[in-house]
Amino acid sequence: MFYKEDNKFITLKIKAQPNASKSEFAGLYGDDAIKVRVAAPAVEGAANKELIKFISKKFKVPKSSVEFVSGQSSKIKLIKLAKTQKLEEFIKEIESGR
Repeated sequence: MFYKEDNKFITLKIKAQPNASKSEFAGLYGDDAIKVRVAAPAVEGAANKELIKFISKKFKVPKSSVEFVSGQSSKIKLIKLAKTQKLEEFIKEIESGR
């Protein structure tokens, strides 16, 4: 399962691929993570900053409400953010495309 849900938050398991030409979702990585191409190098936190910017823009949440649960120095990351309609629609879309 690529996400965990509680009352107000959803935690996403993300496989980050730095140095991409643009930031975008690239489907599922196995069954337990979402692959995200990140348009920044994995140097001095640049890819993490770009990932947070991308996630906040896609799901219409402030950058300050996107937080790392784990994986800041790993390609597999757990990111927690507030539930939004956009995020719930994205999860349904991913699940229906399996």
